[in-house]
This record gives sequence, C-alpha cells and structure tokens, in this order.
Amino acid sequence: MEVKALQQMLAQFGQLQEKLEREVRDIRVEATAGAGMVSVKMDGQKRMMEVKIDPEIFAGKDAEMLGELILAAVNDASRRVDEELQNQLRGLAGGLPNLAGLKIPGLF
Repeated sequence: MEVKALQQMLAQFGQLQEKLEREVRDIRVEATAGAGMVSVKMDGQKRMMEVKIDPEIFAGKDAEMLGELILAAVNDASRRVDEELQNQLRGLAGGLPNLAGLKIPGLF
C-alpha cells in the first residue's frame, strides 16, 4: 500500500470517528413499559436523561412491579441506543471499503 493512500485512509478514519462522536451525542431514544406507565429517555451514551412514572402505579403500592417496569424500560432504551448506533455506523462506513460489517468491541 502506498504511503499517500494510507494517509488518506487514516484521514478518512479520523473524519469517521469525529462524525460518529457527534452523532452519538445527538442520539435520543425513549422507551416505555407497562403500557406507558413508566417512560425512560436515554442519550447515545446510555445515560438516562428522564424517568417518568404514572402516579397511578403508586395507588397499587406494588414496589416490585414498579421496579420491573423501570428495568424493562431502561433495558429497552439501551437496546434502542444500540440499534441506532449500528444504523449510524452502517451509514458512515458505507463510503469506506470493508467497514460496513465492522463491529467495534464495547460499542455494541
């Protein structure tokens, strides 16, 4: 491989990384559980930004059910972030040869 081609490839990787980092910062997903009784919003770094709990849950005083609904919503939001990241990486990698199927450890 020619040095100039390698430099161009490294520059493309750098641009790809910067774009991916920007897009990850912009990802926002929302997931619900219990027919919307619990709602969770999460960003692209899997940080919970908001949790909403329908006050009706407290009327039943079922702490175990509330915990299960929160877990379900958080897990679903995490899965949605993973899906969004995979979709964005596929789109970004489309212009670079041999990267479309790339799996980055720890990213997904």
